Amino acid sequence: MTDPEQLDVAGSVRAAGDHALLVIPPLPAMIEAVMSALQPRPRGVVDLLPAAETVLVTLDSPQSRDPVRKRLLALLARLEAGVSAGDLRLPDRSPVGIGVAVSGSGGERSEREPVVIPVRYGGEDLPEVARLLDVSEAEVVGRHTGIVWRCAFVGFAPGFGYLESPDARLTVPRRTQARTAIPAGAVALAGGYSAVYPRRSPGGWQVIGTTDASMWDVDRDPPALVRAGTPVRFVDAGRQS
Repeated sequence: MTDPEQLDVAGSVRAAGDHALLVIPPLPAMIEAVMSALQPRPRGVVDLLPAAETVLVTLDSPQSRDPVRKRLLALLARLEAGVSAGDLRLPDRSPVGIGVAVSGSGGERSEREPVVIPVRYGGEDLPEVARLLDVSEAEVVGRHTGIVWRCAFVGFAPGFGYLESPDARLTVPRRTQARTAIPAGAVALAGGYSAVYPRRSPGGWQVIGTTDASMWDVDRDPPALVRAGTPVRFVDAGRQS
């Protein structure tokens, strides 16, 4: 039987102050499995915050740290054993992908209908994105609308979801020079992610379109249109009219 403490080398659980632990799975593709396995939240855990390669686990008190840490280490051991046994299927991973199909001991992923976001393509960086990918602008649009994205994590600003794709066909770098202001509703690409700017802000992502979808509304419950794990499909608003 695997000793969970031995996983500190491959995957680790590190202290993040007195009230939090940082979970680093052996594979970034395990992030979603970790999140799934921690639902409902174990005793002593008040919040979970997934990122590209880590999950921040916030505790209710310093006294919860040791029992929660042991549980997290056991979870990492179980996930690693699941991969070895073929119970936890990790798909071909794009440079930014963290998707994972979970079965067996890891639990089943809940299937949800994607949030649909109509986009008016023709952003000022669309020609540059097409040039970087060596495809036509229409092909960029086709790739952007032809897949279901998934919100890997949120950050930067309320409602700003980092949407990952099941492939890496739209991986482009950030602009060499960031803009001082990108309008709310700008749909952009960078580093393999897509996102919608929820409000006017500086930014260095490549803008390929705009949308009227409200990504953050304090009068809505929940305020965020997309959260970690939310599937998203972009549609061409021009083709809808």
